[in-house]
Amino acid sequence: MRRQKKTTGKIFIISGPSGSGKTTLLKRALLNKSLKNKLAKSVSLTTRPKRSGEREGRDYFFVSPAEFRQLNKAKKILEWTRYLSYDYGTKRDYLEDKLKKVRHLALCLDLRGALKLKKLYPENAVTIFVEPPSINELRKRIEGRCSKTKPEEVDRRVKLAVAELKNAHRYDYILKNKNLAKAESRLKGIILKEIGV
Repeated sequence: MRRQKKTTGKIFIISGPSGSGKTTLLKRALLNKSLKNKLAKSVSLTTRPKRSGEREGRDYFFVSPAEFRQLNKAKKILEWTRYLSYDYGTKRDYLEDKLKKVRHLALCLDLRGALKLKKLYPENAVTIFVEPPSINELRKRIEGRCSKTKPEEVDRRVKLAVAELKNAHRYDYILKNKNLAKAESRLKGIILKEIGV
């Protein structure tokens, strides 16, 4: 696998178990006044149908399964995963175009995607793992997010979280999300430090 040419922008990759708060932290970072005009959300490809209120190019790039396979075969997708029968991936030309324009990007990825981008962009990628305060707290968060979640689904997510936590040491930073405001402040500090502000 060849490494990509060095570009100026940074890629902030945020991972963590379901219920760790990674998506909330990313949303808050993108709205933060100190990071405005410095950080943009990387827009992923998906084969999932567009939901009400979603916009092409803002929320996702919506493609058919055949288009996704074609792009992947042509090596135009840097990393991808399948979730709930739909494919999600990072488009090579989109990411590289943004980085050339000195835009720092942020996105949530699973372990496999995070490590793949880190390998492809060793000078640019910054990996951040969001840890829950404890497994018990994580279980409460998962149960609280949707009262209709079946106990076996909660157990499956908790089991997956335990496996994910074993890989936290492979990330550049580990951010414990015990208190959302403190975790947000720490994430902002990491981003500002890495982009040299």
